[in-house]
Amino acid sequence: MPEGVEVPEAHGHNRENPLTIPVAVTISILAVLVAIATLFGHRASTEKVILQTKATDHWAYYQAKNIRQREMQSVADILGTLTASDKEKATALREKYLKEVERYAGEKDEISDQAKEFEKERDKVDRQEDRFDAGEVILEIGLIICSLTLLTNRKIFWFSGIGLGVVGFFVTVSGFLLH
Repeated sequence: MPEGVEVPEAHGHNRENPLTIPVAVTISILAVLVAIATLFGHRASTEKVILQTKATDHWAYYQAKNIRQREMQSVADILGTLTASDKEKATALREKYLKEVERYAGEKDEISDQAKEFEKERDKVDRQEDRFDAGEVILEIGLIICSLTLLTNRKIFWFSGIGLGVVGFFVTVSGFLLH
C-alpha cells in the first residue's frame, strides 16, 4: 500500500459512538423476538384453518345424518299410513325405520357437539393469532425506532424501542394465556 493512505480500523466507528454495540444487540434481540412472534402467528393461522375445516366437515356430516333421519322418518310415516297386505311385516318394518330415526337423532347431537367444540377452539386460536400478530407489529415498530438511534445518536429512540419491545413481548406472550 502507498504511504499516506489510511485504512480505517474495523471497530473505529464503535469508538466514535458508544451506543452502536448496545443498540445493535437490542436490535438483534428485537429481530429474534419478531421472528418468534411471526412463527407463532403463522402456526396459529394454520391451526385456525384446520379447525375451521374440521368444524365444516362435522357440520356437513351432521347435515348428511339429518337428511338420512328425515328419509327414515318419511318412510316410517308412509308405512304407518298405508294399508299393507301384510300388516305385521309393515309394522315391523316401520319400527325398524323409527329406530333408525332415533339413532340418527342421537348421532346428530354428538356430531353437532363436536362441530361446536371445533368452532370454540377455532375462536380461541383466532384470538391467539390476533395477539401474536399484534405483538409482531409492536416488536417491528420497536426495532425500527431502535435503529433510529444509530442515525440520530439520541438515546430516546433506543429507550422507546426497548419500551415497545417489552410491550410487544408481553402482547405476544399474552396469546398463550388465552382460554
